[in-house]
Amino acid sequence: MDDSFFAYLQQLEVMAFFSGYPLIYATVVVFAGNQHEKNNFKTRATSLLPFAYALVGTLFLGFQLRKLYPDYSVEHLKLTMQQPLLIIWGLLSLLFWVPALAKKRVLSLIHSLVFFFFLIKDLFLQFFNPSANNDIIKNDMRIYTNSLLLNLGSVIVIILLSLFYTYYKKPLRS
Repeated sequence: MDDSFFAYLQQLEVMAFFSGYPLIYATVVVFAGNQHEKNNFKTRATSLLPFAYALVGTLFLGFQLRKLYPDYSVEHLKLTMQQPLLIIWGLLSLLFWVPALAKKRVLSLIHSLVFFFFLIKDLFLQFFNPSANNDIIKNDMRIYTNSLLLNLGSVIVIILLSLFYTYYKKPLRS
């Protein structure tokens, strides 16, 4: 088989994890509005967005490690990575676990726009070349839907963990 097919599959894998984040980010930010209260739930939800993105990056790391199992050698890694820069860029999302980096929410959006670009590129090519293969767009839309669900799920999980943490952190009153 051709390496370009495997490179396309790796591109779809990365898109499945990260391409839905810009829409989730925009939805949460629009939902929160311009409220600057410290204890507001909506404000807290926007501040947790980078951590949700880091959770998706952690899941991506686990997926990559699962694909490499049981041979974690450098040779096997070189054989399986068709687009190493894209994989490394995806793994950089793990840096959003660092609170200092997570405070700059817009960086997580900028990081994810690289993956969203592939979807836009395919839509653009389909729009200006109607004779192009429709299966590419169907694949992209399925992958994008799955990515939206994954990123929405990660936002919900992080918000719930944050709520549980703040609930159990409060001192008990007699």
